[in-house]
Amino acid sequence: MAGFDVIVIGSGMGGMSSAAALAHTGHKVLLLEAFPTLGGQSHSFGREGFQWDAGMHYLGGLAPGDPDRAALDWLTEGRMAFASLGAVYDTLHFPDGFSLQLSRPEAAQRLDLKERFPAQAANVDAWYEAMGQGAHAMRAVLQSRAMPEPFAGAVGWWNKRAIERWCGRTVAEVIAETTDDERLGAVLGSQWPDDGGRPGTGSFGIHALTIGSYLHDGAYYPVGGGKSFAEHLIPAIAKGGGEARAGEAVARLIVEGEAVKGVQTADGARYTAGAVISDIGARETIRLLPPAQQASDWGREILSFEPSLCHFSLFLGFQGDIEAAGATRSNHWIYDSWQTDVLWSDLATQPVPPGLFVSFASLKDPAHDPGPERRHTGEIVAFADWSMVEDWSGRRPEERGPDYPAFKSRVEEAMISRFARQFPRLADLIVFRELATPLATESITGHEQGAFYGLENSPRRATSHALRMKTPVPGLYLSGQDVATPGIFGAMWGGLLAAASVDYRVFQHLRG
Repeated sequence: MAGFDVIVIGSGMGGMSSAAALAHTGHKVLLLEAFPTLGGQSHSFGREGFQWDAGMHYLGGLAPGDPDRAALDWLTEGRMAFASLGAVYDTLHFPDGFSLQLSRPEAAQRLDLKERFPAQAANVDAWYEAMGQGAHAMRAVLQSRAMPEPFAGAVGWWNKRAIERWCGRTVAEVIAETTDDERLGAVLGSQWPDDGGRPGTGSFGIHALTIGSYLHDGAYYPVGGGKSFAEHLIPAIAKGGGEARAGEAVARLIVEGEAVKGVQTADGARYTAGAVISDIGARETIRLLPPAQQASDWGREILSFEPSLCHFSLFLGFQGDIEAAGATRSNHWIYDSWQTDVLWSDLATQPVPPGLFVSFASLKDPAHDPGPERRHTGEIVAFADWSMVEDWSGRRPEERGPDYPAFKSRVEEAMISRFARQFPRLADLIVFRELATPLATESITGHEQGAFYGLENSPRRATSHALRMKTPVPGLYLSGQDVATPGIFGAMWGGLLAAASVDYRVFQHLRG
């Protein structure tokens, strides 16, 4: 079936952004999503009157005039609203009762850290200077990935030293260069799950760009929850004469000669277009190509990347005054050790997860109505090793046997146990809970090993020349977080830059 200018595979933030941007510049777009719900990890879901977001918790860079906000305002015609989390957006909890609130703006955060670590004042300043330089270097990487040669090469050459210094090293290396204080080092690297790069292996440039987005004006939450992204981005596709279809999986890319000409779905339908943008992940996209192109140097490099981290999410429903019981709009990072570079890998040796992220979405959303019963939602996230669920991978839910629900119950109890130790009064208000394992992420996203952030976060990923929006295969473009940085807005920029690689006029809109 013909009639479309561009086909976008996947409706995550990258796919929706690519599709909306091209629709705004006059293209008729067909967006295809395998999952029954549009929105990827930004979609929302409900149980028993409660609502949660599948994979979104908070966002930076949304102050009026910020580039992220300006881009999103263009895509949604200024119709999305966001609520600030307030002066404090994250609270860190460490052993021996040590806690620290991360506040806006950066100057206030610096002062807070200097008060807690007075002997490290110069090192605190050095860290924030490094964060700024690291973010700048990573932006240069993203710009070069979207540019045609020779401009991409020129940007890479001009920023070569900065990219090698900041993007080509790990978070742990920069921390070690900054301070020898173990506790300060733990604090500086504590938010690493926001970008999925463990301090010992994650690119500092990616970390600086992701975490740095909160430093100017704190964090925000979309009014109405994560589903607001699809509600405001998808209509642009139809307005431009295109379509967005859920529950329609792409089985392969149609290749004629050396060029991608369209897609074939799992039910055999064929669609052709002048360009195909894939938002399903770089590795997953390569596997839709014929064997010869998978075996190319470009294909082999992308397939050589490991999947990123996986996680367990425990979705909670509360009834009662959760703020009086300790819940806040700010998120909570809970560590049982000053060694934060640890994954949950074994229930026998780690009866509780070594670290937790806790969020109360309903408190962040001014559109939430708790009603007379004061119903609220929360989420506990534990980052884990794939080995915890590997035995059940590849099986349909009904084929996993009785060991799997028993395992899920043990995981759920372990997470609740650690949560209750931190928030005992909140634990008493829980009236609903449901656990999502890495197998659920694998099912929803199609990412191997339930990779929450797509490809591994590493210096190699950050500096890879294979992860460009315009691929060596004519007609094929990559979108989303794999070609940019992990997270919702990393995926958005991956989508926007992919769209700009198809039609340069998108760049003109982004520049205002």
